[in-house]
Amino acid sequence: MQEQTTADDQQTKGVRDVGVVIQESENNRPVIEAIEADNPGCSVMHTPGLVRITAPGRIVVTQETVEEKLGREWETHEFQMAIVSYFGNIQEWDDDEIVIAWDH
Repeated sequence: MQEQTTADDQQTKGVRDVGVVIQESENNRPVIEAIEADNPGCSVMHTPGLVRITAPGRIVVTQETVEEKLGREWETHEFQMAIVSYFGNIQEWDDDEIVIAWDH
């Protein structure tokens, strides 16, 4: 006998959001803009001093896009100075990109 899947079941088994909270500053605005550009469908919420970015499944931060927005070279380790917190797992962090996603 095959189980039927309801819309509620699909929603609970759906893709979980991941996110990052970044300190809002002049230096970090290009990083935020780059994340928005590389993650269509992400949600951005501004609060005093902080920007919370969420997306279903994963967030990718690419060095190339950040450099385009900043107008200078940028190394991914600089991201540590921008973030306040994140939820999800850091699945990849190398010289070219950072990927935040759930392991399961």
